Amino acid sequence: MNPYVLLTGAIVSELIGTTALKLSDGFSNLLPSVGVVVGYGFAFYLVSLTMEDLPIGVVYGTWAALGIVGVAAIGVVVFDETLDLAGVVGILFILIGVYCVNILSRMSVH
Repeated sequence: MNPYVLLTGAIVSELIGTTALKLSDGFSNLLPSVGVVVGYGFAFYLVSLTMEDLPIGVVYGTWAALGIVGVAAIGVVVFDETLDLAGVVGILFILIGVYCVNILSRMSVH
């Protein structure tokens, strides 16, 4: 399977786990608490498979960076959090970094 498909699945799973973590209210709500464990567990499994084909720096950097961007977006859309200009600029830098590492750099498998 394409390692970037696996990495995308890992990112989505982490986003689900992190959203469930917010909803778990300190692990006092059972269903979201289960979602945390399942979401993170599946994310780590998919990341481990991705690392069989891609360098660790590319995998972890992309996973972490896009997780940050995704969680920020979920915070704005789902939890009515705000994002100021500095936050938007920071997210743009993160996305530029992911592009550079995955597309422009020789670190990644093309």
